[in-house]
Amino acid sequence: MLRDYRTRRDFLKAVGVGALAAALPGVARAVDSGGRRPPNFIVIFCDDLGYGDIGCFGSKKHRTPNIDRMAAEGMRFTSFYVTSGVCSPSRSSLMTGCYPRRVNMHQDHNNLCVLFPRGKKGLNPSEITIAEVLKQKDYATACVGKWHLGDQPEFLPTRQGFDYYYGIPYSNDMGGKKGGKRPPLPLMRNETVIEAPANQRTLTKRYTGEVVKFITANKDKPFFVYLPHTMPHMPIFSSGDFAGKSANGKFGDAVEEIDWSTGRILETLKQLGIDKNTLVVFTSDNGAARGPGGSNLPLSGWKGSTMEGGMREPCVMRWPGKIPAQTSCDELAITMDLLPTFAKLARTKAPADRIIDGRDIGALMFGAKNAETPHEAFYYYQMDQLQAVRSGKWKLYPPLKPRKRNWGKPIGDTGLELYDLKADIAEKNNVADKHPNVVKRILALVEKARVDLGDTARPGANQRPAGMVVTPKPLTMKTD
Repeated sequence: MLRDYRTRRDFLKAVGVGALAAALPGVARAVDSGGRRPPNFIVIFCDDLGYGDIGCFGSKKHRTPNIDRMAAEGMRFTSFYVTSGVCSPSRSSLMTGCYPRRVNMHQDHNNLCVLFPRGKKGLNPSEITIAEVLKQKDYATACVGKWHLGDQPEFLPTRQGFDYYYGIPYSNDMGGKKGGKRPPLPLMRNETVIEAPANQRTLTKRYTGEVVKFITANKDKPFFVYLPHTMPHMPIFSSGDFAGKSANGKFGDAVEEIDWSTGRILETLKQLGIDKNTLVVFTSDNGAARGPGGSNLPLSGWKGSTMEGGMREPCVMRWPGKIPAQTSCDELAITMDLLPTFAKLARTKAPADRIIDGRDIGALMFGAKNAETPHEAFYYYQMDQLQAVRSGKWKLYPPLKPRKRNWGKPIGDTGLELYDLKADIAEKNNVADKHPNVVKRILALVEKARVDLGDTARPGANQRPAGMVVTPKPLTMKTD
């Protein structure tokens, strides 16, 4: 059984949206109570795309003219973070505006760092997602792509505020063979498996087509599209139009197809005359993995780590006439910030009955004079372990005995480290001895996080439960 639906139902009832059935896209109103149509939102969320993997962030290997044009017409965020170096925890933060430890999505029920097929754990339906917040203004909502926040029916996007879902429920390397412990990789429409195994070569192209259809069908009303791409996560695939065409093997092929996809979506907005009323955000769920061809340069570290390369992501935001063109912002911002920011732009509110860790970053997006990050600190967690804290330009690693790496394995004891990220983005020069007052201040923030969110073998005072099922079942394709 699932824990605690009451808070979420009360929230949905209060805003006039049914708690048990998602509204059809066609019922959304075209304007809000003030007579002005709220903006549309599109979040393009790549899988394992590195900080240095697109042209406007320094890539010399990948041709990304559409994303580069998007940056020229908007703003690059150069200190933009996710809350984890791996998939599931990172995605939980974008959906809820909270750290993974806040919503107990920092590891699965077997204490592994991501969720697996037929798992007991998932994003609690009592949490209020970014999609549900926007339903307060009757947005049409779609999730197209990789979900990875629980594959049981109770945890799927259609139970978390999305009118429509098309995609794979977990990572593309988690499919099995017929007769094995895991089912073949499923492609789903809403809550039904329509293809197994999914033809991964055509996923990016099919995702794009689904998004274009959804946007076109809802052009006269406010909409929210969440496009979590499957690629360039391993195993890496691309369609025949892109396979073998890049200068960087399969990884480059997949990145260039994602660029094509982004261009197709932006062009659709222009053709439909809604370009100037649509905010598009392009970023990634974590850094590039070591090996397949991605780059996190000039950052150090890879996917799965709490170094900058694992958790600082390329981010581009575009909204013609609102976000100033050809600009960049180096103030700290986080995927968690999208929920409260979108809520304010849609002229509604984020949940007030619980802690939301994200903050409104509208002032940063719109280039307000002297705008600064709304965050006193950002906390880097590796599963249940707090491994680093950033405050301003400083990043501190507290001494740990032992320090964990990906999958929770220890890497031995580590001492205290302090880096000036403005002067040393690659984290090469430990300057802890030169700045004792900075060390003291940030160590106090470390303890503050340990009390609030928790740490290894130490529960946080303000954590909330994940969703749990007693007997999970595998997803199987329905046959007549």
